[in-house]
Amino acid sequence: MQSSQYLNQLHTADKLSEEPWPEDATLYQPFEAEQILLPENASCLAVKAYLKMCNLPFGIRSCANAEHMSPGGRMTKLPFIRAGAFLFAEFEPIVNFVEQKDMAIGSWQDEDEKADMRTYVSLVENIFTMAELYVSFKNERVYNEVTAPRNGVVYPWPLNLIQNYSKRRNALRQLKVYQWHDLNIDHVIEKVAKCCETLEYKLKESPDTPFFFGDQPCELDAIAFGHLFTILTTRLPNMALAQTVQKFGHLVEFCRFIDEKYFQMRCLQE
Repeated sequence: MQSSQYLNQLHTADKLSEEPWPEDATLYQPFEAEQILLPENASCLAVKAYLKMCNLPFGIRSCANAEHMSPGGRMTKLPFIRAGAFLFAEFEPIVNFVEQKDMAIGSWQDEDEKADMRTYVSLVENIFTMAELYVSFKNERVYNEVTAPRNGVVYPWPLNLIQNYSKRRNALRQLKVYQWHDLNIDHVIEKVAKCCETLEYKLKESPDTPFFFGDQPCELDAIAFGHLFTILTTRLPNMALAQTVQKFGHLVEFCRFIDEKYFQMRCLQE
């Protein structure tokens, strides 16, 4: 079902390729301060970074039922963007839509470099999203003190309990599909560390440039920033993910650079 929805979004994007970017494009997400969860926040920030790198105008609308308004997706279903009369959810479909309008960053890359870059994007999205879901829903302290209260905050009792049960069940099912459910925290951290090593090695290949593939940004820069920055700046009872990322100084500096250039949130300490 999710795969069908994903393909439908790509088909819709193809039909819209001739239309200009809508001035009233709006990004929908949960409330940041009290509701949004770690994996959702990372995905939303990745899309915001990408659109900013493309220099495309967009508004942001926070709403309690953003997840249920979404047309669907493979991972978090969020964010979704309304472009005219059409909706696109999650990072890749939104990127594909922008690319088909010839407004995308990374158009300077040749086909081999694009294929290489997309391999990194897939790695980043899969590893970090699964790790974020694992910590949010499998770690009991994080779930009880952060995930459940935030996810249920917009619902009255007992609807909040039902919503939390459904959300956790779906997250655990997703972890099973990707074969993360039976891992322990050490194995999760090992996977995250290996992904960080791969990213840092790629970043070091061009020591005189601030981005992963030279002196211009591409979608890897956006999605890596979204996940790394969110992990580094989200306070949880278990900070194992953040402590792992902090060991990779080049990635921390990369996040600081992207933040300063496009957001100026200045949440990372020197």
